[in-house]
Amino acid sequence: MLHENLREDQLRALAKDFAKTVNFPNIVCLYGDLGAGKSTFCRTIIQTLLGDADHVVPSPTFTLVQEYECATGTIYHFDLYRLQNAEDLIELNIEEALQSGLCLIEWPDRLGTFMPGSKIDLHIKKESDTLRSISMEKTIE
Repeated sequence: MLHENLREDQLRALAKDFAKTVNFPNIVCLYGDLGAGKSTFCRTIIQTLLGDADHVVPSPTFTLVQEYECATGTIYHFDLYRLQNAEDLIELNIEEALQSGLCLIEWPDRLGTFMPGSKIDLHIKKESDTLRSISMEKTIE
């Protein structure tokens, strides 16, 4: 599925709709350059699932993971941009998270051997300062 030339409000609307359909447990891998909108997409999913559009959802750039409890389970928001070594994911309980919760993973190419076979891949591309394109693909193993 491809959505082109989305403004930020449209990207958020798409993330809200996506949040209403995603099942637990599940893994969502978000690809895109810096500033593409990965964190915005994740933030909106988390706020939607928490039922609180004003909930503060900081980027886990430095902590690598943030956890949130919602009615359907635990949401794990990973940002692996600063990850030095894929083995460090063991300390972040990545194996448990991948099996039990909703994992939103920015920079999933850094997962190494932890890359799951079944996942939803979201590719966000910055078309201009104000427009984004997003494609979604589900892989089941």
